[in-house]
Amino acid sequence: MLNEFSFGNIYIRHAIDDCPDDKDFTMHIHEQCEIYFFVSGNVEYLVEGSKYPLDENSLMIISPAEAHKPKITGRERYERYAINFPIDFAYNIDPENRLIKAFTERSLGKTNMFSCAEIDMKLTKKLFSEMCNAVDDYERKLAINTHLPILLDMISRAYNKYENVEHTPQSTAERIVAYVNNHLFEEISVPELAEHFFLSQSQFSRVFRHATGAAPWEYITKKRLTAAKEKIRSGYSAQSASESCGFGDYSSFYRAYTKHFGCAPTNGIVKPNKQ
Repeated sequence: MLNEFSFGNIYIRHAIDDCPDDKDFTMHIHEQCEIYFFVSGNVEYLVEGSKYPLDENSLMIISPAEAHKPKITGRERYERYAINFPIDFAYNIDPENRLIKAFTERSLGKTNMFSCAEIDMKLTKKLFSEMCNAVDDYERKLAINTHLPILLDMISRAYNKYENVEHTPQSTAERIVAYVNNHLFEEISVPELAEHFFLSQSQFSRVFRHATGAAPWEYITKKRLTAAKEKIRSGYSAQSASESCGFGDYSSFYRAYTKHFGCAPTNGIVKPNKQ
């Protein structure tokens, strides 16, 4: 079951899979912020090399360009809410962008999850339910414009307790993902990456896929494409965006971009993945 609604560049959904299969859930990257509310199921959330086992009524936040994947660990009913919104959503009421610090200042894959000890999950579920179950589009739009700032305020207050905590990659997987992101737009290859970490290519690929839910080159390509799309939106030409994001051949970039986004390199907005 999927109830989904779009209002311009805001996308909200309530989804239920009665018998989920992990093969149906892939690693993906959004251009927008995401708030994900987990209601029930057996799920671990993979975010940039970090693994978050989800408890019922827990909340995840995902920043733009942050790779993530729900990993299904059982066949129990999987229910969740999510909302995607642009990073400037609250600018009119918060020109200093304090409400979105958790999305703009947080390290990749760190402090993504909040528990009921940090956020009022009963209220969170009520807000999501009212946004999804409004009687008509006008009421739903009103609900989003009033309820989303409340969610952002709760997240901001919870995140403020963590913002000065330094995160140093500890596991091999975390160090690998951090290294790839630090060298994302350089000339890198899987054999070179594997050698850097003293692993065989098969070992490296296995560790990487287990940590991110994607093969190394799939991850690198999707991250580069997302970055290139943002550059095009900000005014770069498609050619210069492709070059600055690590694509040496424009025709290869064009084909990959069109296949991934379903359109040619323009400044259009792509609807977020429904997972």
